[in-house]
Amino acid sequence: MMKRLDLRWTLFKDWQMLFLSIFLMLYFSVETVGQKKSDVAVPVFSRFLYEGDDQVYKDHPLEDDEFYTPILQGCYPDAAITRKGDDYFLVSSSFAFFPGVPIFHSTDLVNWKQIGHVLDRPSQLKVEEASISLGVFAPAIKYNPNNDTFYMITTQFAGDFGNIVVKTKDPFEGWSDPYKLDFQGIDPSLFFDEDGKAYVVHNDAPEEGQELYQGHRVIKIWDYDLEKDQVIAGTDKIIVDGGVDINEKPIWIEMPHIYKRYGRYYLMCAEGGTGAGTVK
Repeated sequence: MMKRLDLRWTLFKDWQMLFLSIFLMLYFSVETVGQKKSDVAVPVFSRFLYEGDDQVYKDHPLEDDEFYTPILQGCYPDAAITRKGDDYFLVSSSFAFFPGVPIFHSTDLVNWKQIGHVLDRPSQLKVEEASISLGVFAPAIKYNPNNDTFYMITTQFAGDFGNIVVKTKDPFEGWSDPYKLDFQGIDPSLFFDEDGKAYVVHNDAPEEGQELYQGHRVIKIWDYDLEKDQVIAGTDKIIVDGGVDINEKPIWIEMPHIYKRYGRYYLMCAEGGTGAGTVK
């Protein structure tokens, strides 16, 4: 009799453990699935306040004729500036961040205020799948006095854009959708001459079969059609091959900008890549 009771008790305990195990598995699986759905459907936002308190400003107060550099604190690489009258506008790289290409305004080149972003809607910028080193970099902003229009030209390595240009009559009021440009390479920049003509300069690879060494790049120039917002096919020319002295095998010539002063044209580029060996 005692053996039968022990057997029944053992079986009862086994069934208890079985039911308890099934219950716990069902409970936690339902909770986990619910939690996953909640994580996907309900994003969590947080807010914080950041205040700078850098001792360097306390130790080095400004005199009346002085200002601090850098003029922008933070991460604003590849900065470019243009001017219209007493107004200056500055843009910088934004890589895979959205919105893209922060834009600042100043009237003295020292005190800057951010007024928004050049690329602030999905029709202009798609970086959802871009890594941090892709997206948008080396933007150039130029004002064309011949048609009273601002242009921002850049390379967008995301969303199948490539090299693009956007434009506006008023940087405070937003920018157009991108015009895709028909050339390869990176770091495009516009130049508007006094005679009304426009040009694009940019980094590119040498012609096929003419690369002399690893890192060999060229600077090209194109005529630019202001009506179609497109380079003119067949006008491209190589104006820098390799760098200042190709015998020294300079690498990664890039970021070209053209300036005109007192009737002379000046081309400024970065040579040596983005590391410590960069020269301009």
